[in-house]
Amino acid sequence: MKQPLLSVVTFGVNNLFLVLLVGLSGCGSTQRIASYPAVESTVAEAAPQDLVTWNTESYDALAENDFLVVMEEPQSTFSIDVDTASYANVRRLLNQGTKPPAGAVRLEELVNYFSYDYPEPQDEHPFSVSSELAICPWNEDHQLLRIGLRGKAIDFEREQPVNLVFLLDVSGSMQSTDKLPLVKSALRLLIDHLPPGSRIALTAYAGSSGVILDSTSIAQSGAILEAIDNLQAHGSTNGAEGIELAYSIATKNFVPDGINRVILCTDGDFNVGITNHSDLVDFIERQAETGVYLSVLGFGTGNLKDSTMEKLADHGNGNYAYVDSLLEARKVLVEQVGGTLVTIAKDVKIQLDFNPQYVYSYRLLGYENRLLANQDFRDDAKDAGEIGAGHCVTAFYELVPPGSASVESSNSRPSEFVTTQALKSDSNTMLSVNLRYKLPAANEGLEFQIRVPYEVTQNPSRDFQFASSVLAYGMLLRDSKYKGKLDWDWVIGTASNYKGQDENGMRTEFVQLAKLGKRIAK
Repeated sequence: MKQPLLSVVTFGVNNLFLVLLVGLSGCGSTQRIASYPAVESTVAEAAPQDLVTWNTESYDALAENDFLVVMEEPQSTFSIDVDTASYANVRRLLNQGTKPPAGAVRLEELVNYFSYDYPEPQDEHPFSVSSELAICPWNEDHQLLRIGLRGKAIDFEREQPVNLVFLLDVSGSMQSTDKLPLVKSALRLLIDHLPPGSRIALTAYAGSSGVILDSTSIAQSGAILEAIDNLQAHGSTNGAEGIELAYSIATKNFVPDGINRVILCTDGDFNVGITNHSDLVDFIERQAETGVYLSVLGFGTGNLKDSTMEKLADHGNGNYAYVDSLLEARKVLVEQVGGTLVTIAKDVKIQLDFNPQYVYSYRLLGYENRLLANQDFRDDAKDAGEIGAGHCVTAFYELVPPGSASVESSNSRPSEFVTTQALKSDSNTMLSVNLRYKLPAANEGLEFQIRVPYEVTQNPSRDFQFASSVLAYGMLLRDSKYKGKLDWDWVIGTASNYKGQDENGMRTEFVQLAKLGKRIAK
């Protein structure tokens, strides 16, 4: 989804901070940016200048969505989001004993970190849509609606070859073990899980860009591994020049109707070179139109430019993940590699149309930087998010039961429910969910709809319960004004009771993170 790009630099010296905010978009407004205190490190016999702890991490401030009255705003429109960076980054901060800044906690990325048992698509569309409605756990007078999408699964290792170009930040800031050394380990994991005939290129940027390894068949894995082993961090950063080189190689080795992607691995710094982010975004968008997408993997601590990396991936029709460990690298590049690399639908938009007979007001939880104007739903020139093979996408709405509904509402796309005739009907339809998307090689959108009856379950599914605990975890970390009676014990207990079989241990780990959150929040 195309969002204005905001450049933020936050400097921290010990516990003294200077925040410099520079808006680089066409809109004239400014935003308040959150930063968190630097995590102190132990340095043996350091020179005085080495004792200064720098923290230049930056996050966009996100104002959580408020309730909207159905008679005034019957429709809610947003782009999907399959990024998961927020979950891993919050995990890293909690493990450091640091309370995450509110801007680092994006509810949709926490919930979408997990897979759920949604039905597989059974028709001509590349993803399924399902819903579930239950009593809201933190306000029993409200209801909680879950909308779930599931992309069709593929056998990635049997798919056609892929053309990958890795753009690696090897600047001096990437020297620590959680940065370039972890990047190298992640790349080694990927090599053995690519389809036969795939090709990999390695490019780097640090002061000046360069080709470390030209596009090479994975049949020559020895040469690829040797090039990975020889990577070293040094110099300053020229990310924009490196991106141009990476796209040039990807275009030269383009696989028609295949997977063509640049993967940027960085802590987010772009210090020199093209400093106009608008030009950089325009370049990435033009490349995406040719079929070469951009994914971004964030690494490291103390220098993370979260907002920049998220926006670059959004404009490049890709995804953004934060890699804080080798286990996370395995999740992103091995276990879920199909979802990471294989796009099954692009520009996916969701529009809910609420019936005021059943809903007085509603609030979308998360997706604050993915909201769309209602008229953008059918505008195929408006960018939106992509869904990968096997990906699950989840959105929650908190609903307030109806008050009185007696007047019609003017809206850019007329609501089927907010009309004089509809208000007098006895329809059991609570809302309609409208989906619009494009196939990967198409320019024209396709659309379909499901209708959701008013049925409040008294026994929500295990996935609903677990996902709501993840949602609540994020609301508590953000200190949401809508958290109601939520507390950490409810989050921990619900997640523990409804984590299910948990074969990969991710849900068990979440319970431990919730316990950390409780301890740090005190």
